[in-house]
Amino acid sequence: MDTNRATAGDERQSAVQPDEEQRWQAVLTRDRSADGSFYYAVVSTGVYCRPSCASRRPRRENVRFYDTCGEAEQAGFRACKRCRPDQATLTERHAAAITAACRMIETADTPPGVDALAGAVGMSRFHFQRVFKELTGITPRAYAAAHRGGRARRALAQGSSVTEALYDAGFNSSGRFYEAAPALLGMTPTAYRDGGTGLGIRFALGECWLGTVLVAATDKGVCAISLGDEPDVLLRELQQRFPKAQLIGGDADFERSIAEVIGFLQAPERGLELPLDIRGTAFQQRVWQALREIPSGSTANYADIARRIGQPAATRAVARACAANPLAVAIPCHRVIRTDGSLSGYRWGVERKQALLEREASE
Repeated sequence: MDTNRATAGDERQSAVQPDEEQRWQAVLTRDRSADGSFYYAVVSTGVYCRPSCASRRPRRENVRFYDTCGEAEQAGFRACKRCRPDQATLTERHAAAITAACRMIETADTPPGVDALAGAVGMSRFHFQRVFKELTGITPRAYAAAHRGGRARRALAQGSSVTEALYDAGFNSSGRFYEAAPALLGMTPTAYRDGGTGLGIRFALGECWLGTVLVAATDKGVCAISLGDEPDVLLRELQQRFPKAQLIGGDADFERSIAEVIGFLQAPERGLELPLDIRGTAFQQRVWQALREIPSGSTANYADIARRIGQPAATRAVARACAANPLAVAIPCHRVIRTDGSLSGYRWGVERKQALLEREASE
């Protein structure tokens, strides 16, 4: 037996790492979601595996955990021929393929068709569409639409004319652009370029257990849920976001909407039935969709979200998308934490994030 491996097998660790029990449970349940986050090696066989490996379960005292394949191999273990931990998993291959397809959509002058995208990544049309939606939460067509909307918003915000913006976003005719504008921009292109000129946004302020809450809505749905300590600050932030829109104080009907939001903040597991007007880039839309799939009482880290949307290297971009979230709790970015389990920043205050997580965990 290799000396290094023998040493690894005979040694007893002086202290148990805090996460070893969780890792062992992942091995026992063959948890595929843990694949890539660590590897386990078996002293009696000299082999290391993925957590999901279907091989016979080892005895706990024979198991060692490693963060990378390299660490396991340096300790004298060889890769399992069954789960092949030193090679890309099917999930990783799917993620790479969908990432490549997203790049094709983002760099094309006009959105490629589904057949072209599927062929480029070596999948059938049906399989490609299923995997794409599984990883991103939306269809290829919806992703392309969101990306075009982002390009149009950037062009208009930079002062481009409507004609320049429509061609920059990949539209071949003004008719199609104006037809798609309400869904992409939430208003006419000219109104968006002019900071919301002519757009009416109803808003209301209330008090809840987290402090002051501001709820604002366009005709499409709720476009902002903000938390804070000072009503004036929240209202000023809304004005900065839509500098030329007409802000309208909520009437009796709208007051019922804020009551529903406050009830939702009190008990997030109930869900929010109000329609939402969610605006963001294609990447932000994918991140926000992934966040909405995290159940109340659960958390995920930024790397988890990056993997779920098919871009495992985009951890920092995921964090930026969380920070740009305009809809507190409705898009639950408070459920995203650091890999080590600690809390990261939160747009509306880390104390509120902690309070939300504690309340959801106690439900």
